[in-house]
Amino acid sequence: MNAFYTFFAVAPKGMESLLVDELKALGADGVKASRSGAFFQGDLETGYRACLWLRTANRVLLPLARFQAETPEALYDGVRNIPWGEHLEPDGALAVDLSSSLSQIHHSRYGALKVKDAVVDQFRDQFGIRPSVDLSRPDIRLNVYLLRDEAVLSIDLSGESLHKRGYRDEGGPAPLKENLAAAILMRAGWPEIAARGGGLMDPMTGSGT
Repeated sequence: MNAFYTFFAVAPKGMESLLVDELKALGADGVKASRSGAFFQGDLETGYRACLWLRTANRVLLPLARFQAETPEALYDGVRNIPWGEHLEPDGALAVDLSSSLSQIHHSRYGALKVKDAVVDQFRDQFGIRPSVDLSRPDIRLNVYLLRDEAVLSIDLSGESLHKRGYRDEGGPAPLKENLAAAILMRAGWPEIAARGGGLMDPMTGSGT
């Protein structure tokens, strides 16, 4: 039997309802809109399918833990309590993205450094070797969101932002992100118009569309 997970798909503010509709169309369970995204449930295949097919999302996250992190030490301890050997090889590579709002840890780079230290210290103590840091192509990318001193730590299943999945190799001077372009078309009812054989005229010819 496949394991069942709760995921969080991140989207720009104002696009949550479109994201909810997309997730339901993909067959995700427990879909619930939230600020700047939506929660949904399913197996890992559901999470990967969301990464592949969602058009309005920026990222798909797999939350691992939620804990209080009023101090750098509390953040370190909370991260170190997670069994990282289940998610990363000792000689693998990781990257950490951290954002903070209304929290005592407000320096994102310092917070990300504490998260990285907690992970690599656990491996070094258990195996005598430690993972490296690779910001461009890590084996695992961690996402930490601090809000009012509470940390939510997730695995970022997306890698880069999902709007970069597209066909575009080169952008114009003011490119429109693909997920925003998709949201505009969905709001305009374009899928239904296209199904009826209608046409589309784009007078702005934005490179995102």
